[in-house]
Amino acid sequence: MTIIADNFAIDINSYKALTLDPSQPQLTDEQREALKYNIQLCRDTLIFFTATGAARGVGGHTGGPYDTVPEVMILDAFFRGAPDKFVPIFFDEAGHRVGTQYLMSVLNGDMPAEKLLHYREAHHHLPGHPELGLTPGVKFSSGRLGHMWPYVNGVALANPGKTVFCLGSDGSQQEGNDAEAARLAVAQYINVKLIIDDNDVTIAGNPSKYLPGFNVAQTLAGHGVKILEGNGEDIDDLYSRLCEAINTPGPVAVINKRPMCPGIEGLEGSNHGHDVISLKLALQYLEQRGHTAAVEYLKAIEKPSQSYTFLGSSDKVGSNRNVFGESVVAILGRMSEEERKQNVLCVDSDLEGSCGLNKIHAAHPEIFVSGGIMERGNLSAAAGFGMEKGKQGIFATFSAFLEMCISEITMARLNYSNLLCHFSHAGIDDMADNTCHFGINNLFADNGLDDGYETRVYFPADAGQMKACVEAVFPQPGLRFIFSTRSKVPFLLDSEGKELYGEGYTFTPGKDEVIREGTAGYIVSFGDGLYRALDAVERLKQDGIDVGLINKSTLNVIDEEMMTKVGNAPFVLVVESFNRKTGLGSRFGSWLLERGLTPKFAYLGVHKEGCGGLWEQFPYQGIDPVGIMDKVKVLVG
Repeated sequence: MTIIADNFAIDINSYKALTLDPSQPQLTDEQREALKYNIQLCRDTLIFFTATGAARGVGGHTGGPYDTVPEVMILDAFFRGAPDKFVPIFFDEAGHRVGTQYLMSVLNGDMPAEKLLHYREAHHHLPGHPELGLTPGVKFSSGRLGHMWPYVNGVALANPGKTVFCLGSDGSQQEGNDAEAARLAVAQYINVKLIIDDNDVTIAGNPSKYLPGFNVAQTLAGHGVKILEGNGEDIDDLYSRLCEAINTPGPVAVINKRPMCPGIEGLEGSNHGHDVISLKLALQYLEQRGHTAAVEYLKAIEKPSQSYTFLGSSDKVGSNRNVFGESVVAILGRMSEEERKQNVLCVDSDLEGSCGLNKIHAAHPEIFVSGGIMERGNLSAAAGFGMEKGKQGIFATFSAFLEMCISEITMARLNYSNLLCHFSHAGIDDMADNTCHFGINNLFADNGLDDGYETRVYFPADAGQMKACVEAVFPQPGLRFIFSTRSKVPFLLDSEGKELYGEGYTFTPGKDEVIREGTAGYIVSFGDGLYRALDAVERLKQDGIDVGLINKSTLNVIDEEMMTKVGNAPFVLVVESFNRKTGLGSRFGSWLLERGLTPKFAYLGVHKEGCGGLWEQFPYQGIDPVGIMDKVKVLVG
């Protein structure tokens, strides 16, 4: 092991390459002191480099990797001491604990320590979840929360005679995937060891409060998994339990009780520790630990900003994901409390603050359910409430998780449910978590048959249109999906500089809207692609190419009048932040041909893995104004 750390503010070269033998269940004094040293060094390092994400505004997660350092340090020593007994990979089903993977990559000499200082920064291959093949030393892709254990079962079956570890959490254990994985592991006697950080903290709060009755140890024991529970901060106890797990054939869960962020003043025990540590708290922590060089480095970081000026939209921006919640609150406020309780149910999946549901929770707690990290079951619960005519279920989560809910959406449709779904974080904008969190297959929601129960899919362009959209579709029956971005978006302006979706605007479901007229051809876009396409249109007009722009905010309904209009133009270009294979563009050309319309046709969408960072994702995919203008110029010849 050769650590490459010539210009790193913390002396990571002092890491002690410890060797431990799991057949010896007690630590010597020397081993214990070496472990304690490594734990503190690595926790300090994690605070430092994850705080660079806070300083740059790209976010990240500090608490999870910080919490699990003790068990990771012991596993590292096991891998070194008995390499033939293990699959030496730190599989982790809480993918946002990616800091662990990057730290171990450095400690194993796979990349220089200085690389850590670009945590989650665009084009530096250190995204918010580990991606195999992208980052040196990273040996697996975690995907989304709670997806790893079933996969690790297969890895263990492929490596008979070896022990495979899966780092878990009380959050990831809420996912239904893990219940299935537990049953298979027990039935097939799979030699997988779960190491679970049970800190009673997720994004929205404490599982013991919002899911009373849920207990990680009791749940796994009920499946037949052997349980070894103890204090994760007691090194001797943790070590002896890990040794026992390794020396016990079959599936074992080592459950480690500890507060979130132990020892970090201002974060210990708080759900705020789930996310990236604030710059203020990081500086305070590092100063107390004597890491002066690290403090000075963090203070010198300048937060990057988007310097591009978009034509056709305002400097003012709005958060559509929060406007969704505010708009629903306004509608609910016009009902009596009894009417709300009888006819509306809102179910959250631990992301209320990210999807705007916290607005509903605060205003109308009587209709709000904190459902935990169980997207499929929670969507079905909301749909079941809306089975009866006049009742309405409301559900929200990230767009990336829509793919998990396809079967439940079908069941809701077959049962004629009235369900309003808000899937935020659609597309790729501001997505430093990167590829596994891209919400690019959203049109999978429209998976019914032509004669089936109505499904409508909407992606408003700005906060004004979001408000109008919610007002229009809230009272309608059927399945309605509204998408929004993680990023804030500007307000669109008409050709006279007035807000397009301001006072007096009414949203008409199924109706496409002309944003700019044009004679050379039309761009069709929606959501966060629209203001970028509008900028391209304005600049192309300045260059003498008279391009028009259409807002197709209802994605799965064909507006025949507008289809005829654009289909008779010289070209049609669809621009979107959805998957090029499954998005609007993949079907729009067929719609044209079915009507005998044959303009030149092309579509731009997301087509490759992400680059990390925030707004940088758009130019990387070629769907920024420059990429749009280049494509238009090809189409016009």
